[in-house]
Amino acid sequence: MSNSELLNVEPLDLQFPFELRKQISCSLYLTNKTDNHVAFKVKTTNPKKYCVRPNTGVVLPRSTCEVLVTMQAQKEAPSDLQCKDKFLLQGVIASPGVTAKEVTPEMFSKEAGHVVEETKLRVTYVAPPQPPSPVHEGSEEGSSPRASVSDNGGQASEFSSQRFIADKVEPQENTSEARAIITKLTEEKQSAMHLNNKLQRELDQLRHDSKRGQSGMPLMYVLLVGLIGLILGYIMKST
Repeated sequence: MSNSELLNVEPLDLQFPFELRKQISCSLYLTNKTDNHVAFKVKTTNPKKYCVRPNTGVVLPRSTCEVLVTMQAQKEAPSDLQCKDKFLLQGVIASPGVTAKEVTPEMFSKEAGHVVEETKLRVTYVAPPQPPSPVHEGSEEGSSPRASVSDNGGQASEFSSQRFIADKVEPQENTSEARAIITKLTEEKQSAMHLNNKLQRELDQLRHDSKRGQSGMPLMYVLLVGLIGLILGYIMKST
């Protein structure tokens, strides 16, 4: 805050969170300490770089006015975020009832005998706030996720070696499993062939027995018919 008699200016240090290719704004607050109307004007050493709204105006008695200073988007970052740009705020007592449209450059002319109060402001670039880094799941507590991936190439080399060894071992394991599967399939095939042969023999035996049964059926039929005839004859004689 300034120690001027007309206007208190806050802040005296305009801080811009510098980012490339992005417009950045900073608010300036002017407080009228008197019972008079105070006209103000804002100047800068680099007018093409900054936009000030409003750059001229009137602060009513015992009131506060906000001035917005916008820095245009920059294509290059200054070294060490150092800035030499300056601002100058001029204040002068104005006639009662004066409006912002009635403020003229002659009102701030010292040669014309006007008492002009001046406050110098500087510009400071600050680093923009950094977003919190995400916590990777599965990382051990107290250890950095990057450290688990690479520590000056040491752990990365170790992981590469382990991966290489795993690649070499995996085909051997697959070969052993394949051999076991082939052996099992061979045994099942032999068992199936043995069972098939057994079923074939039993089927041949059944066919042979069936043929023998068919050849003996006429004799049994004759005997059965004869037996029925004898029974019928015995019944007829008894009646």
